[in-house]
Amino acid sequence: MEFKKIACVQKGSIAEEAGIEQGDILISVNGERVKDVFDYRMLITNEFLVLEVQKPDGDIWEVEIEKDEYEDIGLEFYDPMMDRSKSCRNKCIFCFIDQLPEGMRDTLYFKDDDSRLSFLNGNYVTLTNMDETDIMRIIKYRMSPINISVHTTNPELRAYMLGNRFAGDIVKKITMLVEGGITVNSQIVLCRGINDGDEMERSVRELAAFYPSMASISVVPVGITKYREKLTKLIPYDKESSFYVIEQVRKLQQDFLMKYDSRIVYAADEFYIMAGEQLPAHEEYEDYPQIENGVGLITIFRHEFDEYLKYLGEQKYKPDNNITVSIATGVSAYKYIKEMSDILQDRFTKLKINVYPIKNLFFGEYVTVTGLLTGKDISGQLKGKELGDALLLSKSMLREGKDTFLDDYTVEMLENDLNIRIITVDNTGKDFIEKILMGNGGDRIG
Repeated sequence: MEFKKIACVQKGSIAEEAGIEQGDILISVNGERVKDVFDYRMLITNEFLVLEVQKPDGDIWEVEIEKDEYEDIGLEFYDPMMDRSKSCRNKCIFCFIDQLPEGMRDTLYFKDDDSRLSFLNGNYVTLTNMDETDIMRIIKYRMSPINISVHTTNPELRAYMLGNRFAGDIVKKITMLVEGGITVNSQIVLCRGINDGDEMERSVRELAAFYPSMASISVVPVGITKYREKLTKLIPYDKESSFYVIEQVRKLQQDFLMKYDSRIVYAADEFYIMAGEQLPAHEEYEDYPQIENGVGLITIFRHEFDEYLKYLGEQKYKPDNNITVSIATGVSAYKYIKEMSDILQDRFTKLKINVYPIKNLFFGEYVTVTGLLTGKDISGQLKGKELGDALLLSKSMLREGKDTFLDDYTVEMLENDLNIRIITVDNTGKDFIEKILMGNGGDRIG
């Protein structure tokens, strides 16, 4: 019941006029129990509604509402999904959560595998805890697009990789979804020597055959931390093996461009960085369908950076005096952040930018992305460094909507440790420039 508790009733809404209040609990709509947010959204499309609502004192109200079809009634719930998330039943050989150290906050150890979260938040799901009834519910409620962690279309290999003997029917489930009009994005986490090489090509070609319903496929390297005791041995990708993956993806893209007029498959930025290869151009990512998966993230950031500098034109940097700011970034992004920082320093002569690559001592040497840096590592590696007027950090390091790092360090704690003002930056080239140019607290563009 608590999942259906109302967090907010919008001012002037139909629900407010009907007497529904914050703290009320929604029980049913037109006599049907509300299982989750998708039931709710479907049921309130009707023009005439009877809502059964439980008040904080336990009284049950029946609220009658007349409205236009599909008109929203103005309710928001404490739990956006209005139901308990489905946990993952798999024991994947590459699971990142299994590689976390002990003693972190409980929420980090929860493995979700819920198709509703895929629709709501873009999470990737395996579909292993879903039967045909669940698949039909996705189709009925038009939960599209859905993001699926495929990893391989080889039934036996997928069962092994996911540690689930029932995991081999992924192609059958994808077929049901696309035939039902659902758009799919797929992810393949590559484990070196296990599902790469010929297995990767087989999987990508089999998935691409569903195009255009299969909108995109990402190929990303497995994340390996130093906490892998008693887990399956995995070999990290290196320069040579990363280059081989890139060449495979390029060949597949060429084939798909000829056949489908779309590249469909994309390699994660990490492969290009490890191989020392130039990242693809902006137009090669088409509409960036896998940006949340770290595919094209650096390229679009640089494109936005260049475009915003063009927009600024001849506007000059106007500080009252010289300014020095610092940036802490992951090892993999360091080269690109440094290049952009040098461009800004050349353009704005009173500006100095220190860029510091932070090694991930918390998770280990093979974790190099910015978003997995911890407050403790940043604090330890920046003490005694020249930081200037402000320290810039990517918001990707912090819990969504919070000022807390993965290790429960807070921004305030880090400010106190380093005696520096911290400015958090969105993952856009525009915000990157703007936050640097306001590094000493003033309006720097004019």
